Amino acid sequence: MFRPGIPRSGSGTGRGQPRPVEDVRAPTAAERVRTLVESSVSAVLDIPEARPSEPAPPGHGTPEARAVTGDGDVILLVPAASPAAQLAVRASGDEVSAVMEITDVAPVAVPHRVRGRAWVAGWLTSVGPEERPALARLIAERNPAGPAPDTAWLLLRLEVGEAYVDDLWGAEPVEPDDFAAASPDPLAAHEAELLQHLAASHDDEMRTLCGLLGEPGPACAAAGADAVPLSVDRYGMRVRFCGIQGRPAGACFDARFEFPDPVEDVVQLRRAMRLLFEAAAEQ
Repeated sequence: MFRPGIPRSGSGTGRGQPRPVEDVRAPTAAERVRTLVESSVSAVLDIPEARPSEPAPPGHGTPEARAVTGDGDVILLVPAASPAAQLAVRASGDEVSAVMEITDVAPVAVPHRVRGRAWVAGWLTSVGPEERPALARLIAERNPAGPAPDTAWLLLRLEVGEAYVDDLWGAEPVEPDDFAAASPDPLAAHEAELLQHLAASHDDEMRTLCGLLGEPGPACAAAGADAVPLSVDRYGMRVRFCGIQGRPAGACFDARFEFPDPVEDVVQLRRAMRLLFEAAAEQ
C-alpha cells in the first residue's frame, strides 16, 4: 500500500521551500550527509587560513573528486596549486581546520530548486606516500571519469569533526561516528537520470499521482498543474505540485509517496514505480 504522506504548503507568499512533515520511513541525517558527500553535486572547501584577501577565481576551493574511507574520513582530490593543497603541504602533517559545504540542486526544473545543503567540518592533512596508491584507487572507483589530465593533483584527507544537514527533511547535526557508520543511498548515482526521465517522458503518469492525495487531488490533476519528481531514495519519491487551481500564484506543495518496501537498485525501483502508477490509475 502506498502512503502519500501529508502535503504541506510553503510560505504564504509561495517563496518558501516546502517541507512536508510526514510520518514515513526516511533516510537518517547521517545517511543524507553521507549520500551528498559521496555524490557528484557541487562542493566548496572553506579553509579560514587560506581565505584570499580578494575574491577568488571560479573553482577556487572546489574539490575535483571526493570519496569516503571505511573509517569515515573524506578523501579530496584538489589541484596541487590550490591554496588548500599548498597549506596542507606546508603544515607538514599538522591539522588544518576546514569546512566543506555541499549544495544539492534538483536535476529537474522546479521552483525552489535547491533541495538542501550539508556542511562537513574537520581537519585537513595531506595524504602520505604510503597511503596514496590505495586512496587514489578509491577516488578512481568513485569517480570513473577521472580528473583533467593536464593538471597536477594532490590528495587531502578531511577527518570529520562534525557535520550538519539542512534539507527537505529538516535540519539536524550529525556525529562523526554516525557519519562513518552510515551508507549512501543506493539510488544516488542514478537519481538525476531517473528524475529527468520521469519529468520528460512520464508527465501524465506523474499527474495521476494526485489521485492518491485525497482532497488536493482534483485540483492538482487539472490542466495547467505541474507534478515534478523532486527526489527519489530507497524509501520513496517526493513530488512537487505547483500551479494548483485555487492556490496563490507560485505556491507549491510537496507530497511523499512511500514504496511498499525499500528498494536496493534501479530494477527494484522500476517495479515500485510501476506499482505506484498502477495504484494511482485505479483511483
